[in-house]
Amino acid sequence: MFFVYILKSLKDNDFYIGSTDNLRRRIGEHNSGRSISTKSRIPFKLIYYEAYLSENDARKREHNLKLNARALGQLKRRLEDTFNIS
Repeated sequence: MFFVYILKSLKDNDFYIGSTDNLRRRIGEHNSGRSISTKSRIPFKLIYYEAYLSENDARKREHNLKLNARALGQLKRRLEDTFNIS
């Protein structure tokens, strides 16, 4: 199983989008500072994830959410309360 996930930084309230084959491990890496790209923004809270059978499908979705403002905006509108959680 492969996952696309969205974390919310409790430090700056900004979001991080990623993908992994082990969601628990990856969130632990983000929150322990072992991920260079998010180290300065810890702690993080998992606010959303999607599961895929195909790694390729998960990577395509991650790419789509990161580079297509419309895709992320649509998700934010659909899950308005979730994205506004502190």
